[in-house]
Amino acid sequence: MKFASTRGGVHGLTFEEALYSGYADDGGILLPETIPQISADTLKSWAGLSYVQLVKKIIPYFVGAEIPFEDLSELVDKAFSRFSHPDIIPIKKFPGGLNVMEMCHGATFAFKDLALSCLGQFFEYFLNKRKKHLTILTATSGDTGSAAIEAVRGMKWVDIIVLLPRGRTSRFQELQMTTVIEHNVHVYRIDGTSDDGDIPIKECFADAAFVKKHNLCSINSINFARIMVQVVHYFYAYLQMRPACDGEVEVAIPTGGCGNVTSGCLARKMGLPVKLVCCVNTNDIVYRTIVEGDYSMREVKQSLAPAMDIQLAYNMERIWHMFSDGDAEMVSNMMSEFDKTMKTKVPENLRVKIGEVISSHVVDDEGIKRSMRKCWEENSYLVCPHSATALDYHYNRQGSEDKPRVCLASASPVKFEETVLAAGLQYETTDAVVRLLNSPTKYQDWNKEEDWVAMLKQKIEDIENTVQARNTA
Repeated sequence: MKFASTRGGVHGLTFEEALYSGYADDGGILLPETIPQISADTLKSWAGLSYVQLVKKIIPYFVGAEIPFEDLSELVDKAFSRFSHPDIIPIKKFPGGLNVMEMCHGATFAFKDLALSCLGQFFEYFLNKRKKHLTILTATSGDTGSAAIEAVRGMKWVDIIVLLPRGRTSRFQELQMTTVIEHNVHVYRIDGTSDDGDIPIKECFADAAFVKKHNLCSINSINFARIMVQVVHYFYAYLQMRPACDGEVEVAIPTGGCGNVTSGCLARKMGLPVKLVCCVNTNDIVYRTIVEGDYSMREVKQSLAPAMDIQLAYNMERIWHMFSDGDAEMVSNMMSEFDKTMKTKVPENLRVKIGEVISSHVVDDEGIKRSMRKCWEENSYLVCPHSATALDYHYNRQGSEDKPRVCLASASPVKFEETVLAAGLQYETTDAVVRLLNSPTKYQDWNKEEDWVAMLKQKIEDIENTVQARNTA
């Protein structure tokens, strides 16, 4: 398996090279050069497999011989050893056709743990072999940062720099990042949104010589390995709902930067009969893109679902590439226009193709609170505000026996005390909350008037100097 950029200027990368990549040299992001195809017979043969067993079936299609199966099996087992539920992502079934996939049983209580726990193992596997140091750059809207930190904290060959939006995450989310004091973790609270944090990171990746010199890598869903691992939970959801493989399944997805949705699209292109619903908050660029063909930047609004407070859905270019049969020239032209004007129009024929698989649903803060209350009142079951966007879609649509629906619960409500209370529900303080509140913190603040690109590059240089000094000591 080889990997190429969505914009056509980079081809032939190995999985290991893709794992180390952020934005490609041509500004695009990576996808497989050919999409693996899963036959109906193979899909049926996977019915009854556990989630971890499915991971071990699907990842080899992308990794190939670069990680021998015995090694891969050990890495996967280690990645999921800290999850608190034996099924990893159990599906809870409630009256009225409400099926909720709990994706919050990892170390940081969010679905990002599923992929990032594996990425941490892949990094360690390759870097230990190469004796090579890597610096990871990531901007977070809330959950990616903590899951990425948890995946690599304390690793010898990895440093990670995280930019989090000050005052725009829940208290719990921020503390999950700022209380990590390992030497290889560097957290900065920026005076802006997560989209603002993406800008200096993209500037760094645009400098190919700088990237190569410092071995820079992204662990956001820019990184294809994230997309790859997330493919598996769509296969798992499908096989849990349709073990006879005799029809479609609809998946309602809390959506921000579209990484999770991109994984669903890839699963569909591999042959999985799923329909996808992007459930968004009032930051509705994904809704406008899918329904109206309007991919345009607007001001980020602060909402009760902070991890989805995004107006730069960078994975859309992967979706355009997959649904245009790999038209890299078209994608490159669209993104060039967007980079210059902060807007581009999706060609109507492409918008229609995407609409055959993906629909979208917008939820405001009142809808989020209403769906949280409804789920609690009907089922004594508490969901987080992001998961509530998927439930809101379900409550506003009639279920169908012909097409069962799974709502993805992307994080635990324990991370969102403020929203639980705002919804008029009771919040129970857990041991995890108490531990965070009583832990020392380590972070620095970056203010709006400062030069974030220069500051980020200087920090990367400082890390490189420290690593070199340690290696020569």
